[in-house]
Amino acid sequence: MVINQLETNLQAITTTIAYLEKNGCDDEVFLGDLRKERDRILKDLNVMK
Repeated sequence: MVINQLETNLQAITTTIAYLEKNGCDDEVFLGDLRKERDRILKDLNVMK
């Protein structure tokens, strides 16, 4: 996957997480899955170890 696509996905996931948390989403499984995907993308971009 190209870096621009990863960055686009990262932005979308981060925005979604923030929106759901702000609006009181109580589905921790779903939020956890989104956080795991965000962390995976950060690792792919060598931003996080």
